[in-house]
Amino acid sequence: CFGVFNASDGRTSTQNSITSPWFSTTFGLIGLCSNLFALCVLLSSSRKLSSQARSSFLVFLCGLVVTDFMGLLVTASVIIPYHFIKFAWAEVDPGCHLCNFLGFSMVFFGQCPLLLGATMAGERFFGINHPFSRSTSISKRRAWSIVGLVWGFSCLLGLLPVLGLGRYTLQYPGSWCFLTLLPTTGDAIVCLLFALLGIFSPLSVVTLCRVYHDRESVQRRRDSEVEMMVQLVGIMIIATICWMPLLIFIVQTVLQQLPASGQLQMLPTETQKMLLIYIRMVTWNQIL
Repeated sequence: CFGVFNASDGRTSTQNSITSPWFSTTFGLIGLCSNLFALCVLLSSSRKLSSQARSSFLVFLCGLVVTDFMGLLVTASVIIPYHFIKFAWAEVDPGCHLCNFLGFSMVFFGQCPLLLGATMAGERFFGINHPFSRSTSISKRRAWSIVGLVWGFSCLLGLLPVLGLGRYTLQYPGSWCFLTLLPTTGDAIVCLLFALLGIFSPLSVVTLCRVYHDRESVQRRRDSEVEMMVQLVGIMIIATICWMPLLIFIVQTVLQQLPASGQLQMLPTETQKMLLIYIRMVTWNQIL
């Protein structure tokens, strides 16, 4: 897991740290506290609602908040100590178990919010087009089952490199692990699968907005539907702004390097630095 980044060189070159550990800690705590507060508000609101459609929507929101909270908690518990201690990753984790765990966490907690947003859009799509159909009304239990399926699918995607398709490797500046952006077959498949799934998720909300504003849906629009749509669109706008640069960068990097398959053994320094910038943008999604 140390193939695309020289861990020893990275430790020396980043001894003064690219970012203050207190800066990372502060924003991590802000994200954890805000997500915890949001979860308490959602749980309190869900008990008072009689509308089944709105209750199921709140279940999806709860799943989204839980995912963001756990994502911040798990990743920060590894990355923040690195910034304080500056440990040598190859010495602490020679078997790459910690690196694989962190890489899995980055993929799992990254893909889940995007897929949950697409799931919420799908639920609203059927709710708007078939408002009186019992078959399209989702109970809380079924809504949680759908959230569980999304978690399960994201977990399966995150396990692919652990099972042998692709690799999780240490990334610049040596504080985190992620998918390998090299043009080997396994790495390219996993990277493109991860990126394309994320890119297509916001498109479901765009489709939903078009359906929502057609002539028939306007006639039966309710205030609760307007509120749910505003929340969903707001969530996906933030997710798109934070995630799309990274996802496009992954696709662009992998496709550009495909002709050099088998020849490129290490990512260019500029690519490593750009990847770090884009991954920092992603962390703002969980905070916002």
